[in-house]
Amino acid sequence: MNIALLSYSTKPRGGVVHTLALAEALAAAGQRVTVWTLGRGGDAGFFRPVEPAVRLRVVPFPDIPGEAVGARVLRSIAVLRAAFAPAAAAYDVVHAQDCISANAAGDCVRTVHHIDHFTTPELAACHERAIVTPYAHVCVSAAVAAELGAGWGIRATVIPNGVAAERFASADPAAVREWRRRLGTYVLTVGGIEPRKGSLDLLEAYALLRGTHPDVRLVIAGGETLFDYRDYRARWEARAAELGAGPVVLGPVPDAHLPSLVAGADAFAFPSLKEGFGLAAMEALAAGVPLVVRDLPVLREVFGPAARFAAGPPALASGLRDALAGDDPGRRTAGRELAARHTWSAAAERHIAFYTALAA
Repeated sequence: MNIALLSYSTKPRGGVVHTLALAEALAAAGQRVTVWTLGRGGDAGFFRPVEPAVRLRVVPFPDIPGEAVGARVLRSIAVLRAAFAPAAAAYDVVHAQDCISANAAGDCVRTVHHIDHFTTPELAACHERAIVTPYAHVCVSAAVAAELGAGWGIRATVIPNGVAAERFASADPAAVREWRRRLGTYVLTVGGIEPRKGSLDLLEAYALLRGTHPDVRLVIAGGETLFDYRDYRARWEARAAELGAGPVVLGPVPDAHLPSLVAGADAFAFPSLKEGFGLAAMEALAAGVPLVVRDLPVLREVFGPAARFAAGPPALASGLRDALAGDDPGRRTAGRELAARHTWSAAAERHIAFYTALAA
């Protein structure tokens, strides 16, 4: 099949990581795959090298200083649509991976990674169209598929994420030691500082944790986003100053350095308020790092006995204390085995079966 996968960015966000890994696995399975995306801020390629078998179409998308989020989203849709529309008929499958690309693609398959709730009118309208317009839907977990069914009466096919388990399980020992020399004992989270990631709750939990573990550092990596979280970030920084917490904010970490950063952590915190799967947390399990996540149905579904679950800051702090005390071998083994079962090749084969059924 000739397959187009559409994304909205070249930056290392979860949906973009998913798009590239799926594209490579589909190509390895013999499919002809092209990834279309927007090159924001002058980007001419993705945040990491992509297998040569995958064709790339990066559409220039220059920044406009002072542009509001709603206007930037509408411009993103218009620019991607104008570039993709002349080529759309050449593809057997057009598969959008997010709200922006689904609006740009028109008649398409859509993966709904998680369901957002926007108050900005432009975003709310785009979100709604990106759910109701596609003719078929994929979800990466049954919990999100159930949410889609309850809210819109849409029946989605569930195809879980893959994970590059071996890449995180075999992180370079020298690089791991360097992160530990630089950071000491640390709790890691990946995803930046934003409302959906539960960053304020994690900050409060860290302040509680420091009461018994004063030498443990909270390290926050990632943070590339289309949206403007400056107000939330300002509240987070003000609260950090009040608490005297002083987390280490790394920002985006080069892709080649991420496995060693994850593997060097003493615990991984994942307090997201909304998730579809939790790819970064699954990567932590692959690296053998104890995992503490927010107690959400979707995360219960995905992680089961491999994680500790916490409903708020006090429980999160307690879970991190237990994680720092050391995982029992059974939980650590369960985590590694769980991550290893989620292969991208299996995800690709299920996508191929799904595409074939649609064509039939």
